[in-house]
Amino acid sequence: MRGSWWYNAPRHKTQLTESMAIKLFIPGPTVVSDAILAELSAPMISHRSKAASELQKRISDNLQKVLFTQNRILLSTSSGSGLMEGAIRSCTAKRAAVFSIGAFGDKWFKMAKTNGVPADKFSSTMGEPTTPEMVDAALSTGKYDLITVTHNETSSGVQNPVEEIAEVMKKYPDVVWCVDAVSSAVGSKIETDKLGIDVLITSTQKALALPPGLAIAAVSRKAYDRTEKVENRGLYFDLRNLWDFIDKKNYQYTSTPCLSLMFALDAQLRHIIDEEGIEARFARHEKMAEFTRAWADEYFRVYPNRKYLSKTLTVIDAHPKGKDELISVGELNKALAERDMQIGNGYGDLKDKTFRIAHMGELTMDDMKEVTSAIVDILHLA
Repeated sequence: MRGSWWYNAPRHKTQLTESMAIKLFIPGPTVVSDAILAELSAPMISHRSKAASELQKRISDNLQKVLFTQNRILLSTSSGSGLMEGAIRSCTAKRAAVFSIGAFGDKWFKMAKTNGVPADKFSSTMGEPTTPEMVDAALSTGKYDLITVTHNETSSGVQNPVEEIAEVMKKYPDVVWCVDAVSSAVGSKIETDKLGIDVLITSTQKALALPPGLAIAAVSRKAYDRTEKVENRGLYFDLRNLWDFIDKKNYQYTSTPCLSLMFALDAQLRHIIDEEGIEARFARHEKMAEFTRAWADEYFRVYPNRKYLSKTLTVIDAHPKGKDELISVGELNKALAERDMQIGNGYGDLKDKTFRIAHMGELTMDDMKEVTSAIVDILHLA
């Protein structure tokens, strides 16, 4: 299954071999099953072959199923950030309104500014969502022809109310709506077409439970048509160029794609659809989230607004109930490493003030019970 020369060598205490044994409860990358890891070692094929077209067409069809869309699927050998940058650069003809609830909304704004895309940022207090009222107030000015919204913010643990925002977006049919679903898609149900999302972006290393390195976008015809009005769309992340090349070359890509990740994505999508079932996958994520929140309520405090909690990770205040001081997340992770587990520290301004436990991908309820019990034991919370 893992045929590299070092894998069967005697285990020495190196960073590499230690990392192989760690069960990750961080916001990505996530645990990848042995069956999917095996797919990465499949023999190469020509990326200009009929087999490559068939592979990429099958992936596209199955991604449409799990993302609840008929929109065009685009893949990019990059992190999700690549297609986020491509979306705001390719589809903003006038000015973008970037709604930020944390580090990754801020990142989208930085992408706009560094690409010379006119943009304004509308920030929420950390731990709070983007509200429909905020979106309506911005769009009612008529200044913006594109908005970006983070569906699931891993720095704060907030999942935005996109269903409510969708109702506002109906008032502005000419505005292109871009959504960052990197850390939520296929772990949290997002009905792309029903919501009217024009560009939905995700990547492989989160709830899809694959290695990092492949970005995914579902792009509407409206977004595609908008790109014609934008002269400087770049090259590698030009959404129009990717779309046109797929049409011209029968589901092939402008540059050599990461075929190994495509083999793995193909297999994982078939597993999700045909074996686990997409609705069962959503239910499993929901149950793990509920368990983790209940545990956090008992020993700590869930950090963000409880009306808008992520289904793929939980951000927890690092101050235990009944204790005078914050825990050391670094020391906790050292102790967890001895048990072959790792959680996430807080992110940005929340570092060392919070910690993060992911419950996404292939993790199970037994895994959540294992890591939470270990934390109780290590910190003597019982």
